[in-house]
Amino acid sequence: MKAYIFPGQGAQFSGMGLDLYEKSTIAQELFEQANKILDFAITDIMFEGTAEQLKETKVTQPAIFLHSVILAKVLGDAFKPEMVAGHSLGEISALVANGVLTFEDGLTLVSKRALAMQKACEIQKSTMAAIIGLEDKIVEEVCTEIDGVVVAANYNCPGQLVISGEVESVEKACEVLKGKGAKMAVVLPVGGAFHSPMMEPAREELAAAIEATTFSQPTCPVYQNVTATAVTNQDEIKKNLMVQLTAPVKWTQTIQQMIADGGTEFIEVGPGKVLQGLMRKIDRNVAASGAAFE
Repeated sequence: MKAYIFPGQGAQFSGMGLDLYEKSTIAQELFEQANKILDFAITDIMFEGTAEQLKETKVTQPAIFLHSVILAKVLGDAFKPEMVAGHSLGEISALVANGVLTFEDGLTLVSKRALAMQKACEIQKSTMAAIIGLEDKIVEEVCTEIDGVVVAANYNCPGQLVISGEVESVEKACEVLKGKGAKMAVVLPVGGAFHSPMMEPAREELAAAIEATTFSQPTCPVYQNVTATAVTNQDEIKKNLMVQLTAPVKWTQTIQQMIADGGTEFIEVGPGKVLQGLMRKIDRNVAASGAAFE
């Protein structure tokens, strides 16, 4: 079975999407539509902006979403997903790709998501850290023993787990985990504690926007971050998306379940090759490649 996977934040690069714009009238129309929906020329920043400009909250998430979704749309008949999944932000891209959300509604939700997360980050200082070389269980146990808020946030691949929470608690957890044998425990240059209880204000804000949005029946199952299982009921998809901001991204478990359910060919749709790299660490016997538009 052919599985399409969509990247999340961090995959952006200067010049992203320009090749699509230059080669496809469909892409041109969608990019121009996006500029109107967002009420600023995101294409200028995507095509010509600096890395610093691309890191702006209101830009990063919509830019990655646009690159992913427009690429899927210009692939035309070649794009025939039998299962989809997206890493964090990428889940909304996946929901547009399998017909649950329209392009317009998906972009609007992504924009609201980005701004809500930024506001939540400003309420209290928080951060994330990558833990390399330990079993998930050890990292989870240490998080429960530390005072304050620190939780497992991104299960990226075996031996790579990102933790999230209050700055002091995350730093303390890093110290303890190094003592437990972590090859690396490094605080990440991010604006806040994504996929942790500290995103509750953002979750509430986004949940209201999701509730007001029409979700359609998907054309194929979506494997959601919260459950790591195939979901086809639009009400269940909506409910899972509402809690995604405060719940961990179960990416390792998601890919393993997709393989168990018959996924044999995984195609990353969007900027970069992050998910292809994670695929090789989860199961190097399964084919993983990037979507190409000629």
